[in-house]
Amino acid sequence: MKKATINILLAVALVLVAAISYLIGGLRTDPEDGFAGTDSLATRHIQAAHPDYVPWAQPLFQPSSSEVESGLFALQAALGGTVLGFTIGRLSARRRSAQPSDEA
Repeated sequence: MKKATINILLAVALVLVAAISYLIGGLRTDPEDGFAGTDSLATRHIQAAHPDYVPWAQPLFQPSSSEVESGLFALQAALGGTVLGFTIGRLSARRRSAQPSDEA
């Protein structure tokens, strides 16, 4: 019973944090920007503050469309999550196998 209550409270807290972040972000964001990435927003602010600024680096790869860019970002996130999950699983299994068993 106690674990179920804690899990429900954690789920409610997660939803509240996400909703509050969405609302605050929506209020503080320029409506024409929507949910633009930080790279494009930072570039726009730098160009507004220093119109003579010339970037010293260029992207190695420029996706052909925003859909391809979003897909590559999702793939990167999935691969990172997979590696992180695999690592946590291996470390957890290593810890369990190193602990002495109480069955003997």
